Amino acid sequence: MKNLRLMCISFFILSGSALFAQTDTVEATVESNVSSMLNRFIGTNILIRIGVAVAVIVLMVLLTRLVSYLFIKLQNQIQDGANIKPIVFKKYTLFDSQQIAKALFFLLKILKYVAYILIIYLTLPMLFGIFEQTRGVAAKLIGYIVSPVRNMALAIVRYVPNLITIAITMAAAHYTIKAVKFFIAQIEKGNLVIPGFYADWAQPTFNILRILIYAFTIILIYPLLPNSESDIFKGVSVFVGILFSLGSTSVIGNLVGGIVVTYMRPFKLGDRIKIGDIVGFVVEKSATVTRLRTHKNEYITFPNSTILTSSITNYNFSVDNENDHGLILHVDITFGYSTPWQTVHSILIESALKTDYVEHNPMPFVLQTKLDDFYAHYELNVYTKAIEKVPAVYSEVYKNIQNGFYDAGLDMTVSYFRSTIPYTAPFAEAKPVQEPEEQDDEKR
Repeated sequence: MKNLRLMCISFFILSGSALFAQTDTVEATVESNVSSMLNRFIGTNILIRIGVAVAVIVLMVLLTRLVSYLFIKLQNQIQDGANIKPIVFKKYTLFDSQQIAKALFFLLKILKYVAYILIIYLTLPMLFGIFEQTRGVAAKLIGYIVSPVRNMALAIVRYVPNLITIAITMAAAHYTIKAVKFFIAQIEKGNLVIPGFYADWAQPTFNILRILIYAFTIILIYPLLPNSESDIFKGVSVFVGILFSLGSTSVIGNLVGGIVVTYMRPFKLGDRIKIGDIVGFVVEKSATVTRLRTHKNEYITFPNSTILTSSITNYNFSVDNENDHGLILHVDITFGYSTPWQTVHSILIESALKTDYVEHNPMPFVLQTKLDDFYAHYELNVYTKAIEKVPAVYSEVYKNIQNGFYDAGLDMTVSYFRSTIPYTAPFAEAKPVQEPEEQDDEKR
């Protein structure tokens, strides 16, 4: 048993010593070293060699039994499921306990078979190395393991300087982003004021700077990646670039539109705006789209590239601006000339003052916009700061105007005139009526 332990130790020492050996001399070095070690520890007696081979086989069986026992214990612990917690991300269960248990069972099964294969593969070189006739096969089997491990170890050692450079570059990018985020937060809170730079620009500017920092970091790291100079790596990069450029034309247009809209500042979240013929409140403003909620609780999405080519009306500017008195709502009506315009003006202004959410300072005012053939056009203008209640204010104004004229005994109906003279076509020639031929026969 002592000789068996010495042989196993010598096997692993020889494997490690061959790690950094040259590829063409690995097998020869291992074969000569194994031969000298075996002759030294177990001699040349064939019976002793057979006994050592049997001991190696018994050891392999015991190791496989031990591995099987350990994996059965692990499977029993997983089957209980007491220590398995579901994976939850933001109140959403990605994987529950049963799914995790099934995945672990599958992983343990794969690891068990890998352990079996590894034990058998390590046992075979030891068995072949005991006898001189099969010692060359043992050296080849050892070389199959040693050569890949040696190449991997050498690649890792040679890549350490690049790995350190990548780590330093990523750390610098990380702390640069944190510093930019700190200054952006101070601008948003109003602690840091930059002339000409608005607070609502802070977060979009941070997103742009973060993307630029990430892009610059990737440019620095890319040449340091393993096999970055290979033709396959370059081909994949070109292919991905072509797909991105062909499939993201509209996306890039919307991104550019979002950046332009952000720095134009035509509206902000919560504003009541009009885009084209759609009026609503801004509920979302992202890099690619802008979403409105109408007074009918309808949600309408506009691509940012569309907003750039559309006219935008913002109803909140007149309220947010301290120099303005609010938004002016106007109502157009017509009334006959038989009623003096002073009476119409008085009723309209009085009706406006009775309406909720209408400002009394400045007072409502009336403009006469047109004199028609049978009636005059009047325009009632009122100030309001209740932007979110504009439809309700219009409705109340209309009702109060109707009530005002009704209480004054005035009919708002305008007479409609039309001509009753029958129309005759000029130069119409009368054609004689011909009797049917049958009637002519009867007369004859």
